Amino acid sequence: MNCEPTNARLTLRRSESGSLLLELAGDWLARAGLPGIDSVEKELAAGGGASAIEFDTTGLRRWNSGLMTFILKCYDLCQNNKLEFRVETLPVAVAKLIGLSQVVPEKKDAVRMVTHAPFLQRVGESALKEWTGVKGMLAFTGENVLAFLKMLRGRAQFRWADAFLVMQECGPQALGIVALINFLIGLILAFVGATQLTRFGASIYVADLVGIATVREMGCIMTGIIICGRTGAAFAAQLGTMKVNQEIEAFQTFGISPVEFLVLPRMIALIAMMPLLCLFANLISIAGGFLISTAMLHITPALYLHRTIAAITLTSFLLGVFKGMYFGVLIALTGCLRGIQCGTNAAAVGEATTSAVVTGITAIIASDGLFAVICNALHI
Repeated sequence: MNCEPTNARLTLRRSESGSLLLELAGDWLARAGLPGIDSVEKELAAGGGASAIEFDTTGLRRWNSGLMTFILKCYDLCQNNKLEFRVETLPVAVAKLIGLSQVVPEKKDAVRMVTHAPFLQRVGESALKEWTGVKGMLAFTGENVLAFLKMLRGRAQFRWADAFLVMQECGPQALGIVALINFLIGLILAFVGATQLTRFGASIYVADLVGIATVREMGCIMTGIIICGRTGAAFAAQLGTMKVNQEIEAFQTFGISPVEFLVLPRMIALIAMMPLLCLFANLISIAGGFLISTAMLHITPALYLHRTIAAITLTSFLLGVFKGMYFGVLIALTGCLRGIQCGTNAAAVGEATTSAVVTGITAIIASDGLFAVICNALHI
């Protein structure tokens, strides 16, 4: 029984041993027009008691994956019909490839087993991972301190033009979002204070509440969180993209320190801008409290300002400014560290950005709590 005449020809006949003999001739190349497996299936379905499938390749010329695909389909057909599959008459290279493909047969009922490490092992691995991260942060902090000292001696690979550019990005360009958030914070503080203090006839102390809370805590901490999500994430994304593009390795190849050339300008910019942003945030937040007090509590503007100035001490003012500067250092460290530690694929940039924001905000909240404990112990 002959198939459709093509360059690649397939002829089916019964051998003397009772097997189904497939005669392959011509060029069996992966292209349209190769004989299909349908004729073999029909011949087996027709009956006749075939016990095996074997091949005659005396007329076979060139072949490639097109022949291999056909042979593998014949093999699967033998497996389904419980027939013997004979490869002795196939070309040696084809027989070897068939053997390799069947060395580890696919397990149809394979189930993926999910194994969990023992609890103590997981705890130990997590502790080691965290300790490695702490050591990396300490080493990175030390490199920045050394770079800062070299800058003071005028020996650092540092350009003030880069620092001024970053100052503009994280300072004046951030005033809008800082003003919006801190104005709302001032409104909320004044509204909550007015709701509670009015019950005791002490609504005038809303000015004290807003002024002290803003200058000591809310102004610097809210500004730090905003800048961490805005600028810290940008630092991580910028340095992470440079890591992916192998630009940081290029700096090192040319003998340029990435910490001095890339990290130090960002560090200086945030140290310089964060105190100014905190001052601006304090004024805006007090303005929000001023609006609520004069509109809802009928406190005169002069009285509100007088109470605010009397409540804010120089110690509280300087404490808020110092905390803002310290938060700027934390934001620059975490953002640049995550960017430097970024992997070499696009997904790693997103992971580094997310890690920078989470780590930065966590560090800000934790350090602010530590400041509160220290100030309480020193009666500040």
